[in-house]
Amino acid sequence: MDRGTTRSTRLDRAGSLLGLSLGGFFDGILLHQILQWHHLLSLVDAVDDVSGQILFDGLFHAAMYAIAAAGLVLLLLSRRELGSTGASRLLVGKVLVGFGAWHVLDSVLSHWLLGIHRVKLDSPNPLFWDLLWFAAFGVVPIVFGLLIRRRRPARPPNGHAAAALAALVIGGGVWASQPPAAAHSAVAVFRPGLSDGDILNAVQQSGGSVLWASRGVWAVRWQEPGQARRLYRRGALLVSDSVVAAGCLAWTQA
Repeated sequence: MDRGTTRSTRLDRAGSLLGLSLGGFFDGILLHQILQWHHLLSLVDAVDDVSGQILFDGLFHAAMYAIAAAGLVLLLLSRRELGSTGASRLLVGKVLVGFGAWHVLDSVLSHWLLGIHRVKLDSPNPLFWDLLWFAAFGVVPIVFGLLIRRRRPARPPNGHAAAALAALVIGGGVWASQPPAAAHSAVAVFRPGLSDGDILNAVQQSGGSVLWASRGVWAVRWQEPGQARRLYRRGALLVSDSVVAAGCLAWTQA
């Protein structure tokens, strides 16, 4: 395999990994946080409490960060190839294929084979939403990506597509990690190695108070909104106010 083929393969892999990570961030941001339709393991009986669901959502996001980081490293190593004719077009096409592949894989494995969650759990017809997601965000991006890769370049190459893609992936990761700005309460998962005393100090330093704690997951409330993100500077891996967690938090205030 010559050096040019190696660079081409590396750029293709970078696009695939970045597309996969964008697909995961898209699902996590839209379905877990904004619409709050499901958690990663919503239908797994062994994980039936808030702390477990939030923990595995956090691990899912951590995996997406790892995939995105690998894609960004490969993109950086392939920066010289981005100056060749059609490189940006091929990269964007590969990202779309990777994005669609994530949703196809998620549908087949998570929704139908493993049954760990469905797209919209409270729907009377969850299969409709599964198929809609499969087609709209799986098949369609793959088809568009393949069509883009087959087209001939219509303008001189530049690095704008790669820069925009890197910014999109990094921005998606940052967005996925942020709790809503108006949240008064949230559940937080802290990194391993922190003692209960360390976590209590972290919560107090953020201006919050502990509502409950279970298996490394802590429910925290603040008098002023927008304080939850402070926990990230004090050892938190994930801070969320998902609809399931919000229900439990409301119960603790009864």
